[in-house]
Amino acid sequence: QLGTHSEASGDYPAYCAAAARAVVRGDAERAIVLGGSGQGEQMAANKVVGARAALCNDLYTVRMAREHNDANVLSMGGRIVAPALAEEIVVTFLQTPYQGGRHQRRVDELGEIGRFGTDGVGLDAYLDSLVPGITASAQGTSTGAPA
Repeated sequence: QLGTHSEASGDYPAYCAAAARAVVRGDAERAIVLGGSGQGEQMAANKVVGARAALCNDLYTVRMAREHNDANVLSMGGRIVAPALAEEIVVTFLQTPYQGGRHQRRVDELGEIGRFGTDGVGLDAYLDSLVPGITASAQGTSTGAPA
């Protein structure tokens, strides 16, 4: 188990990234990261290539994160979610299977986007291969191409 093992304030990025790395390496099937809001914890976990961390503070979001996005890291806000609901969210996260099918293409695209790291030129080319003209449109230099 990764964690601070303390109630003292600590810097969460390293813990959340380590939890995500454990999943990506295959040392754990899934991970759960907790913080005040869960936002920063999700961001830190998603910095790890291959992690699909989802911030879920309700049952619908966690079910969709598993069924449609194959989320492998659950992030939750301890200052937002009541303990009984938090338990339900965790159970749903652990028990809900990924549906695959029509969602797999999108999950594969998420993985491809992550593999570009800091290669902005490569990422732009990949995004344009998915949706022609999207990078120009995002830069505000679109020449009227359909969005």
